[in-house]
Amino acid sequence: MTHQDNAHIAVRDVTMAYGDFVIQRGLDFDINRGDIFVIMGGSGCGKSTLLKHMLGLITPAQGDILFNGDSFFQAASSERDAMRRRWGITYQSGGLFSAMTLAENVSLPLQLYTSFDSREMADIVDYKLSLVGLGGYQNYFPSEISGGMRKRAALARAIALDPEILFFDEPSAGLDPISSRLLDELIVQLKDSIGATVVMVTHELASIFDIATNSVYLDANTRTMIAYGNPTDLRDHSDQPVVRQFLSRGSEAIEDSAA
Repeated sequence: MTHQDNAHIAVRDVTMAYGDFVIQRGLDFDINRGDIFVIMGGSGCGKSTLLKHMLGLITPAQGDILFNGDSFFQAASSERDAMRRRWGITYQSGGLFSAMTLAENVSLPLQLYTSFDSREMADIVDYKLSLVGLGGYQNYFPSEISGGMRKRAALARAIALDPEILFFDEPSAGLDPISSRLLDELIVQLKDSIGATVVMVTHELASIFDIATNSVYLDANTRTMIAYGNPTDLRDHSDQPVVRQFLSRGSEAIEDSAA
């Protein structure tokens, strides 16, 4: 495929493997600045594993991943830390600390990576919680709010440092359709407000069509990527029947739910 010089994230000929067992090979694609980029594919194809590689949690068996043109895996430890500070991450479970209030959870990145005083931190926390619709919930514990609210609180923590890139692992998991759609809308609003690039793993086809601008499809059988591009274009024009089938099921479900 044709590479772009200004790609925000560049995955270059990456092979993912556990020992001798290859999960995916030959992954090679760009994520452009401002994309809402979805990693998709069937169960067991390696979607979450790819996300872990992009987060630097697993080293590729082959290949490299570049951020703003700079290799993550060839960078010194201090340079890797600097890259990570420009990322915001949310996990399937939300990842909130149950013994901390929402304000304490959101303030953690500020305590770790900034020199703001307590008053300044409190103001930033209040603002971030208000952005996700949780103004006034600073002193609540995660167990005292709904699952959808916990997802939003985790998102507030992820944007505490105004990241360049937001990573999501199944952001809508466990949510009802209405809460899922509201979360999708919130992700788009936050992306626009802080100017971030979004990378997400999701199997929620409604989300893929509602908000994704670009995507890659990982195939479990061939153990490589077999499609790259806008999901709607792939649904309508992909030369891979498995990709069209995967995405067409989603469009039918969306049409049924809207009827």
